[in-house]
Amino acid sequence: MKQSSTMQSSAMPSATPGVAVVGAGIVGLCTALQAQRAGYQVTLIDRDKPGRGASFGNAGYLATELIDPLATTDTLQRAPRMLLDPQGPLSLPIRYLHKSFPWLLRFLAAARPAQVERSCDGLRQLNREAIAAWKRCLQDIDATDHLVPSGYLLVWESPERRPEAEEHSRYLKGWGIENILVDAKQVAELEPALSTAVSHGLFFPNACQMRDPYLLCQQLFAVFEARGGRFVQQTIDHLKADAQQVTLTGPRETLKCDTAIICAGAWSRTLLNMTGLDVPLEAERGYHLTVQGNTAALNRPVGSAERHFVLSPLESGLRAVGFTEIGGLLAKPFSRRFKALLKHSQALVPALNTPSLQKSEWMGHRPTLPDSLPVISQHPAHANLLFAFGNQHLGVTQAAITAEVVVSLMTGEEPAVDTHLFRVDRF
Repeated sequence: MKQSSTMQSSAMPSATPGVAVVGAGIVGLCTALQAQRAGYQVTLIDRDKPGRGASFGNAGYLATELIDPLATTDTLQRAPRMLLDPQGPLSLPIRYLHKSFPWLLRFLAAARPAQVERSCDGLRQLNREAIAAWKRCLQDIDATDHLVPSGYLLVWESPERRPEAEEHSRYLKGWGIENILVDAKQVAELEPALSTAVSHGLFFPNACQMRDPYLLCQQLFAVFEARGGRFVQQTIDHLKADAQQVTLTGPRETLKCDTAIICAGAWSRTLLNMTGLDVPLEAERGYHLTVQGNTAALNRPVGSAERHFVLSPLESGLRAVGFTEIGGLLAKPFSRRFKALLKHSQALVPALNTPSLQKSEWMGHRPTLPDSLPVISQHPAHANLLFAFGNQHLGVTQAAITAEVVVSLMTGEEPAVDTHLFRVDRF
């Protein structure tokens, strides 16, 4: 096992891990395990318990067909209508607009054709490797049962939008993403619980989902600890890097390690600022409802192209996930978002229209950059300080491949993707 210098804590000096991973969401957990596989001692640090951030509320669906960034001319054309719809998928809270405005300007710039192509390239590269990376990770920890070859169904309710589905089908096939255009009868055969108002859809036979994202995080963390990993629950108040070590100071301990990897999701920007860097990272607030029991069981994740949300059957229940709300880290959830999610869910799955419905509500913060690409990079001045954050809606999808790529940067091995697209100083 690779060794390193010493670690100082508020209690006593002790042997330091070779690597400190800051952030115990699904990207951080995968990264910590990948560093262990590479032979390093690892300490994992998070302000919360493992898997309680954005990973907790994910739909669990590996959305490898999402190869286009959010910032496109099509999105900009549709944005006014979505913003004016009180139940629409996009929201810019007025009280936060003065803070989100610089990010929105960069989002507009990211819709330029040349940048859209770069973003597509990066998303295609990561998503192409995503499922294979997950299979390697789960095989290693003897947890292959978490990955379910479920397929995915994307549906439309408006018959007049069939040409849109046909065009999207051709586009994805052009990139090697298998899909089948299905009519209303075929949709009903695939998912009998769906409303008869569904007109058509695209079925993705090779798509996969996780049984439950939080259960997966718990499994990843259990293996991490069993392999000698250490977890410290604290914030990081100060971060300092030099050629010899990285020092991470929190209220409980000060850790000195050879290498640190920042996987802190929507909280990563504050840590970057401590090292003289800045990126236009925003907290994109996402909402979910989870319906307990098998009130309206689906066979696989189902997305609505018109309502812009996903229903996913998990071990914890039927989960509805949606909304893009650029609202920062501090504001409380808006109750109307949960009501809108419930209304959309009941429209798509009529069996959910029951007053006795048992459900839980959740809101979390997706780490979002204007070009829809994550940061997977070394610090330009400190090779022993690395970053892996900003996977936006694709945190669960891309977690395992992101971990492989960032650890390959640390070890000097050839990564599976072109990391230039994900540099921290690209903005």
